Amino acid sequence: MQQRQVKSMLSRTFFLVIANFAFLCSNIAEAQSETSEPSRETHFLQLALDCVDREYPNKISHVLQSDSDARTPRDLHPAFYGCYDWHSAVHGHWLIVRLLRGGLDEAADAAATAALDGHLNPEAMAGEVAYFQAEGRASYERPYGLAWLLQLSAELREWDDPRAARWAAALAPLEAVVADRYRTWLPNLAYPIRIGTHNQSAFGFALALDWARTAGDTELEALLVETSLRFHAGDQACPIGYEPSGEDFLSPCLMEADLMRRVMDRQAYADWLSAFLPDIPTDGSADWLEPGVVLDASDGKLVHLDGVNLSRAWNLEAIADALPSDDPRRASLLATAARHAESGIASVTGDDYAGGHWLASFATYLITGRALDIPG
Repeated sequence: MQQRQVKSMLSRTFFLVIANFAFLCSNIAEAQSETSEPSRETHFLQLALDCVDREYPNKISHVLQSDSDARTPRDLHPAFYGCYDWHSAVHGHWLIVRLLRGGLDEAADAAATAALDGHLNPEAMAGEVAYFQAEGRASYERPYGLAWLLQLSAELREWDDPRAARWAAALAPLEAVVADRYRTWLPNLAYPIRIGTHNQSAFGFALALDWARTAGDTELEALLVETSLRFHAGDQACPIGYEPSGEDFLSPCLMEADLMRRVMDRQAYADWLSAFLPDIPTDGSADWLEPGVVLDASDGKLVHLDGVNLSRAWNLEAIADALPSDDPRRASLLATAARHAESGIASVTGDDYAGGHWLASFATYLITGRALDIPG
């Protein structure tokens, strides 16, 4: 199977020009100025730093086998106890690594390094591994939290820095456990999970596949590719008009399309997309897919719709990037990506912990172009 090359410079440049205009509601030159970009990233970094050590409030998804299992979040998860829940703590750490890797000022660099040293160390990871290996936890955080753990690992593996090597070495035992969870799960998964929340299989497959290629795990890569094609190669007419559901933070249709670009060559993918989403406009319009609306940002479920706008934006950008350069759908894909990005970025205020503990990770995945920086 041919491997897609996803780093189209033309697509990246075009999207970033449009998206930065939308993000800052100003002219293109101002959006690309040196003063605006660090301010936004500093805000996202601070949201993550504020929550990785914040133990409460905490939503524990935890099966008790006995009285001895009734323990505090910090006791159960010595590395990933903050940010309200385990998976949010994991992608909060990913956010810190991602922005640290991109370059921070001296004070922010020191704060980020200290936070990661406090969590990504052998002692904390031994506690995390022990939790996963205990009775009754075979499906814990599968696939969403597991996918983010592998994304964190991939980010560290890609970064040539002594600190990244240190943190990656500490994370390695848990990384191995998580990869094994995918290997044992996939052969038993008879059907895809087509929802817009944590259990969605397309998102979990996509991030796991990126990790497998980064880590050189050809066994897991082959298993993920085969399963993705078995589940989705024949899919047609995805009902995107029914989206979003009232608690979605992932688009079932667009996330599947984001997954399939990873397992098809460019022309095969273009043909598949024509059958899967046949109504993508070719006139450059942006209003064919409306952003989700949040009426109460303090409601932890309703605020998911702010996340769906961010994840849709990176999906749409990546889908456009995967198509041939002359494909007439690209302009409309990028235009609605920018529209969703504008709405999504504006929601990352941190005013309420319901969204503040996690939306910055989705925003960082979008604005740093992580969706395009996948292994070819």
